[in-house]
Amino acid sequence: MSDYHPDYREDLETRVEEELERPPMYKVLLHNDDYTTMEFVVEVLQKIFHKSAAEATRIMLLVHKSGRGVCGVFTEDIAETKVEIVHHLARKNGFPLRCSMEEA
Repeated sequence: MSDYHPDYREDLETRVEEELERPPMYKVLLHNDDYTTMEFVVEVLQKIFHKSAAEATRIMLLVHKSGRGVCGVFTEDIAETKVEIVHHLARKNGFPLRCSMEEA
């Protein structure tokens, strides 16, 4: 005799869906400084954050005028990686560009 209960699978699927949560998301921010060129910031936004030239320019101007700007929103691991890549490229090119992340 089988112990199969047709409702068991439905109950299990419902419980699994209820237990799954979306991962926390993080904003990646660029911070203004007096030394990093606008061209380099636009290049970073295009290469690291896959922004179009127009969007990268818009974000760069926001960073320049308001002190910081959001580059994108990502899961924690991806946000951390992007921050590290920005810092690495900035140092490699002789710029003090700062990048950070905060919970969205």
